Amino acid sequence: MHESFLLAGFGGQGVMFAGQLLAYAAMDEGLEVTWIPSYGPEMRGGTAHCYVVISDKAIGSPIVNNPDVVFAFNNPSFTKYEHVVAKDGLLASNASLITQKSERLDITHLPVPATAIADEIGNLRLMNVVMLGAVITTRPVVPIEAVMRALEEHLPAHRRDMLPDNFAALERGAAFANELFPVN
Repeated sequence: MHESFLLAGFGGQGVMFAGQLLAYAAMDEGLEVTWIPSYGPEMRGGTAHCYVVISDKAIGSPIVNNPDVVFAFNNPSFTKYEHVVAKDGLLASNASLITQKSERLDITHLPVPATAIADEIGNLRLMNVVMLGAVITTRPVVPIEAVMRALEEHLPAHRRDMLPDNFAALERGAAFANELFPVN
């Protein structure tokens, strides 16, 4: 197993946190992991993206040209990265903010109303965790329980009160993905 991910959006959307959470969950499952962040010139409101590679073997290079999975949190990220998704890959988009549809027939498009779901939970900042729940349900590189354990172990102390809402966001994202792409 070797899966590469690109998570992209504006600074402040939780791009880095979602990537780190995925990386921690995979590490805690005994897998090999790389995580490479990239920030635009502004932190909040500027561009931000990160790459995560997860493998059951040593990772030869953390460089990713055509990721297996792209998380597009906003329109500019969708436009910029749709074309780089690997053939048979997954393009997950925040359908609450992105109205575009993928024109590619060689990938799966997963439009998740992540901001709307996060709003229903009561915290818009959970959009990234909703997206993560949907993606790992569609491309199960790690079980959702591993992400929950990673949240418990790595959520900063000043955010511990958000643990139940983070769990709810993961589960709601997973439930949405299961409705869109039911598991047989």
